Amino acid sequence: MLGGMLTATTATHCPYCALQCGMNLRPVGDGVEVVERTDFPVNRGALCGKGRTAPAVLSSRVRLDGPLVRRPATGRLEPATWEEALRTVADGLRGTREEYGADAVGVFGGGGLTNEKAYTLGKFARLVLGTSQIDYNGRFCMSSAAAAHQRAFGLDRGLPFPLEDIPRTGCVILVGSNLAETMPPALRYLTELKANGGRLIVVDPRRTRTAEQADLHLAPRPGTDLALALGLLHLVVAEGRTDEEFIESRTTGWAEARAAAMSHWPAQVERITGVPVPQLREAAAMFCDAPEGMVLTARGPEQQSKGTDTVGAWINLCLATGRAGRPLSGYGCLTGQGNGQGGREHGQKADQLPGYRKLDDPAARAHVAGVWGVDPNTLPGPGRSAYELLDALGTDIKALLLMGSNPVVSAPRAAHIQERIESLDFLAVADVVLSETAALADVVLPVTQWAEETGTLTNLEGRVLLRRRAVDPPEGVRTDLEVLNALAALLGWEKGFATDPEEVFDELRRASAGGPADYAGISYRRIAEEDGVFWPCPEPGHPGTPRLFLERFATPDGRARFVPVTHRAAGEETDAAYPVVLTTGRVVSQYQSGAQTRRVDELNAAAPGPFVELHPRLAGRLGVAEGEPVAVVSRRGRAVAPARITTGIRPDTVFMPFHWAGEGRANTLTNPALDPTSRMPEFKVCAVRLEAVRPQAGPAPQAGVVPEEDPAPRAGTAPQAAPPVGGGPAVSGGPAVGGG
Repeated sequence: MLGGMLTATTATHCPYCALQCGMNLRPVGDGVEVVERTDFPVNRGALCGKGRTAPAVLSSRVRLDGPLVRRPATGRLEPATWEEALRTVADGLRGTREEYGADAVGVFGGGGLTNEKAYTLGKFARLVLGTSQIDYNGRFCMSSAAAAHQRAFGLDRGLPFPLEDIPRTGCVILVGSNLAETMPPALRYLTELKANGGRLIVVDPRRTRTAEQADLHLAPRPGTDLALALGLLHLVVAEGRTDEEFIESRTTGWAEARAAAMSHWPAQVERITGVPVPQLREAAAMFCDAPEGMVLTARGPEQQSKGTDTVGAWINLCLATGRAGRPLSGYGCLTGQGNGQGGREHGQKADQLPGYRKLDDPAARAHVAGVWGVDPNTLPGPGRSAYELLDALGTDIKALLLMGSNPVVSAPRAAHIQERIESLDFLAVADVVLSETAALADVVLPVTQWAEETGTLTNLEGRVLLRRRAVDPPEGVRTDLEVLNALAALLGWEKGFATDPEEVFDELRRASAGGPADYAGISYRRIAEEDGVFWPCPEPGHPGTPRLFLERFATPDGRARFVPVTHRAAGEETDAAYPVVLTTGRVVSQYQSGAQTRRVDELNAAAPGPFVELHPRLAGRLGVAEGEPVAVVSRRGRAVAPARITTGIRPDTVFMPFHWAGEGRANTLTNPALDPTSRMPEFKVCAVRLEAVRPQAGPAPQAGVVPEEDPAPRAGTAPQAAPPVGGGPAVSGGPAVGGG
């Protein structure tokens, strides 16, 4: 059963990815059903299976409907009143602060929180708790692209143009994105591009459903995207295809960037990436021969310990060819999480204040403090980034308030992060479902979800949208704004934390006014009337800004900046002990840590569990057949999942989706090596070895393997590891597979 029903059909948006597809919710029986909303321009009625089945998570069969408190007598989470639960949270946070200081209390948010929630959470952390220790899981999403945007253009917005421009350009290079599975409704923009005569180049170590659509598929070894971009720029320069007029009139720093690129000659790039020189030349020609062009990146090049430089190299390619700051041309990032863009603009990140202001900027501090009615000197400074914050749990950070995230599944080196979470003195989690992280909490606060609340989100285009309430929440559930309001009051802040989302948004508008992400001219009414408003929008009469940089870039001199970058190795290279590269990603029927989608029967039927995708050559060396269990072992741990054998992946690479907990948890393996600028962990590249798992009585896994987390054997048997797959050219240095 759902909570109380509203009677009319409601125009709203999907709760999942950053497309924020439009949908209508219509009452039916004791629930709601999704109906096409063809007038919304982003998806024009199209929805993926996750969007179609989103109402299933509203069911009391799946979601939390009352607070839980861990009882000392039993050690179990048991039902509690809201009064007890909130008092327990307030006492835990207050006691920690009094004993250890304000920075002993951490706050961890989520990229799915509305702008109003993200704004209020950042304000709560900095005013009520006085802590600098706040970050969010959006740091794991597009922080490298954000840093590269800031460095090159002076402003970060995922796409500086609307999605509708993509089919009208001449050539798109899509780097490390599988839109067919991660954002299926967006694939139509690429099919329309091709129907219009445009060309598509896909860069991915796997021949994905998206790569199948490409005119040219480049399959580099994971972690070598930086060398690939530099090799293409080398060819552009060597073949005289640069746009010298654009470089001269609208950029700075070209000489240094050109010199850096010219040290990456094609034969060297082929050795590093595995992409043959003829394919490099074909890609450069295809991109430059088109009258306009775009480069779109996603998590593939970004989730690396050199992600900022990698994105910077692709931006340099755009600038050198005049594919930026012009109609139908440019660089863009395909943001992943539903509000990954807005979530970082308004105060969840460790170093930012609302409006995308920098926390260490005195003028920014003064402006926001003025809106909040406090002395700027009382605001804490920048804190730790997401992984560093999680890694400090139980040591420097003794208590944590977590909202809308599941790091037990989603964080790199996840077994270690689970241990850190378990070592906390106090953990409070506000969530919709009892996630793997919530199950470890001292207090769990059940909060409203997408269809039960109103709020704004900012999609990957920078379009601010209004997601409307269509269903009354269950009686035992409160909004995140109500939770923060109540906690603030218990901790001595009776005013300043509104519970009405429109009132919060109006305050956010004032706090963002004059900042890079200026929402001052956006209102709930405007959003409803205009199908969203693109920021920056500094005043009510302003039309919004769907296309950035057409006249000038957001730098002090108005020019884009080339940044010289050079290729360097991944944080962890393969060797004789760990000769295979693991890369991770998503599947179409699950989303992020799976906390919600794994509770939907239809989605589970389509994607019931983890798997290890590997090339037949690698499977043959290992001696495993389709569906047989394979252990993937890294320096951080061990995961086991069935083999999925395909020629659509490089022979030196394996792929695992990261949506599941338990023994198939891919992030048990991943490397937390951080990009020095963005602090993004290196999810996409780590060194592993493979072991066939033979069910038989005997000792546990192979001697000498000391994983951080070793799944317990089933009763009566233990998984016996076959000898690991070793090195050799066929495994660790094979050629690219599935090239164009």
